[in-house]
Amino acid sequence: MTQRASLTGRPVSRRATLGLLGAAPLAASGALAAPPAGAAPPASPAGPPADLRPGGAFDRFVAQLAAEDAFSGTVLLLHRGRRVLARSYGMANQERSIANGPDTAFALGSITKLFTAVAVAQLVQRGTVSFHGTLGTYLDGFPTGIAGTVTVHHLLTHTSGMGDYLQSPGFWAQAATWGSVQQAWDGTMAFVRAGALSFPPGAGHAYSNSAYQVLGAIVAKVSGRSYYDYVREHIFRPAGMTGSDFFTAPQWRDDRRIARPYSSQQSAARVDALDRHIFVGSPAGNSFSTAGDLARFTAALLGDQLLSPVYTRLVLGPKVPISPPPPPPGLPPQVAFETYAPLAVLTGGKWAVGHNGGAPGVSTDLAWYPDSDWVTVLLSNYDLGMRSAVAPVKALAQKLIIRP
Repeated sequence: MTQRASLTGRPVSRRATLGLLGAAPLAASGALAAPPAGAAPPASPAGPPADLRPGGAFDRFVAQLAAEDAFSGTVLLLHRGRRVLARSYGMANQERSIANGPDTAFALGSITKLFTAVAVAQLVQRGTVSFHGTLGTYLDGFPTGIAGTVTVHHLLTHTSGMGDYLQSPGFWAQAATWGSVQQAWDGTMAFVRAGALSFPPGAGHAYSNSAYQVLGAIVAKVSGRSYYDYVREHIFRPAGMTGSDFFTAPQWRDDRRIARPYSSQQSAARVDALDRHIFVGSPAGNSFSTAGDLARFTAALLGDQLLSPVYTRLVLGPKVPISPPPPPPGLPPQVAFETYAPLAVLTGGKWAVGHNGGAPGVSTDLAWYPDSDWVTVLLSNYDLGMRSAVAPVKALAQKLIIRP
């Protein structure tokens, strides 16, 4: 669901943006979540640089990609809680000639893992789950060697040794037969339970969709609610994410508000990839949201509305060093860490924190830059031959935000 993979562009009006984000500025926060107690306040940041404003280098770059049919979707840039740039390009539904706009909901891919991790942290804060509790404390049906050694900490940081159920032999053949939310949940869990560990828990690092499916199952078991209802009630609702949900494949097909996924093929022809997705998303990926809702989620998370300040810092603090992604051209080498959900990347002494998502016809990225109070939301219903359509957009945004 992610890899750690004639259209017209139209600006979003001020009125539409205020409706998207609410008239009040979004809450902001410093450090990875907030500055440590007793720290000196940062110097007042300068206004947005010209390259990130309407008509600037970033705006022109995205418009050019859209003109070349290499990008379809929505970009939203916020600085110090206020909108700087909002653009939507391309078609949410090519067959029905429905354009992407500020209220279009996109499949998020693995950005969904942020919601799963916050849900787990809420249960830890309430004392019903422990970060160092073993999998077997909360769920049954796993071999003893897994149930007694894999912890919630391992699952959150991709150090459990679990793999990716999406790559399991026979998964997609089975998934094609699922016609309900419960069938998709039970069928996915059966593949996860049958999987073996690729290394002892804590002895390595490997990105794991299976681990986040397990975390969602823990949320459901401990809370007594379905995973989907828990996220709706405890994350989407308090964050004001009224356009977000876990839509089913029939809803994805029929709802005019939802962008259809278009995937590039080796022939260069782009096709509707809806049939390459399972009936409903999972704790590992493919919830749906709008750009404005993701901005609201970020404000709620960093503003300690979803967790207490202590737990916000705990969740977002660096935990496990990992191999960093290559930096955008012109930036120094990066240092990267797993947290209890997002990836935290240090480049030239400045942090970038967030998560991306990728699947057939799905390319997304949500990031915040605590040293300069930027938030970037990049949502696309294109992939480029299973490469991310937002990757070059993210690289330029990161370069312009982080550069000295």
